[in-house]
Amino acid sequence: MDRIRLVGGNELHGEIPISGAKNAALPLMIASLLTREPLVLENVPRLADVTQLEKILENHGVDIAVHGRKSAALDGQRMTLQAAEIVDTTAPYELVSTMRASFWVIGPLLARAHEARVSLPGGCAIGTRPVDLFLYGLRELGAEIDIDEGYVVARAPKGGLRGARINFPKVTVGATHVIMMAATLARGTTIIENAAMEPEVTDVAECLVKMGAKISGIGTRTLTIEGVDELHGATHEVVADRIEAGTYAMAAAMTGGEVLLKNAKAIHLQAALDKLTAAGARVTSEANGIRIYRNGNGIQAVDVETDPFPGFATDLQAQFMGLMTMAQGVSHIRETIFENRFMHVAELARFGADIKVDGQLATVTGVPQLKGAQVMATDLRASVSLVIAGLAAKGETVVNRIYHLDRGFERLEDKLSAVGAEIERVTG
Repeated sequence: MDRIRLVGGNELHGEIPISGAKNAALPLMIASLLTREPLVLENVPRLADVTQLEKILENHGVDIAVHGRKSAALDGQRMTLQAAEIVDTTAPYELVSTMRASFWVIGPLLARAHEARVSLPGGCAIGTRPVDLFLYGLRELGAEIDIDEGYVVARAPKGGLRGARINFPKVTVGATHVIMMAATLARGTTIIENAAMEPEVTDVAECLVKMGAKISGIGTRTLTIEGVDELHGATHEVVADRIEAGTYAMAAAMTGGEVLLKNAKAIHLQAALDKLTAAGARVTSEANGIRIYRNGNGIQAVDVETDPFPGFATDLQAQFMGLMTMAQGVSHIRETIFENRFMHVAELARFGADIKVDGQLATVTGVPQLKGAQVMATDLRASVSLVIAGLAAKGETVVNRIYHLDRGFERLEDKLSAVGAEIERVTG
């Protein structure tokens, strides 16, 4: 099993190209089920989750061609997906269980084929993440839904889904994606209240518009979708990954040095950049990305509370905690999105970090120096917090079980070594 080995102490200098966002690429790939015509996606990241979703979509009859999969360059892939005919409306457990986002095929399948049988995804390492809001929204669109031996069996009414007003009781990215996609082919008007505003949701909405969907209110809490009879093909570039950008920004703040995050957009992670500035980093937005600089001054302790966009992203919480382990003073990090997202605390403690957890609140007392250690990744985002700590720790760090990292960070060791980190992937 692959591991990452790194030796801390090097400042980072140079340019890191930011990949296409995983959290946009996956629903964009699923949107190919809505049309018979080709959907061309550019800047698709090379990730394990992308490869797995290809298998799931092929099971439904999607023909997929990928250009640039084996390229040594750090730019993204070009992917053409065409669902000329949906050959199977079942998403089996053995496929859905490997990746939660694959459950989202239920919306396009129901909208276009008027039926779907999709395995329940179950829980995950960072919380239960139930699908009740997905099913609520689909029922409001007129779907009949039953649960049968671990599968959601959904059928559209005669004539297809129908528009409705849907008011989510809490912000949900996944259900916003699913209901928005399903509503594009529904009869009449759908209004989604309390919709997610994340840049990835906006990116998918803009792609759907290119495909012929009629969506207004993009980027706000209220989305209005006028159903159309059919969608057509389009070409769309996946938005840059704000979580990857925020991760490397924190790595640069942790180690010192100066890094340009190429293609990153400050507006997509302003809450995190504000916290980095408060911690002592210098952040400037440029035409081609975001520049992060920190001189020899120490990192200052800063409090953080996660919140839906435009708040501080829960997917950056672990990375920020890694940064705070060497801050001057005491910081408080409150997790409000997921109930089990402090699993990285025990692994950070192996570096010598001083962290105490009380429910959803972590109190981090900065230490002068971390020491390299053998650590184990526990989930996608927590994994990279261990890399951030290792970049600044004295001596050697080995991160085990990095298949978590490969799900969400494209060529992480290549990008970090290119800017001065002593890091390598060890196979076997």
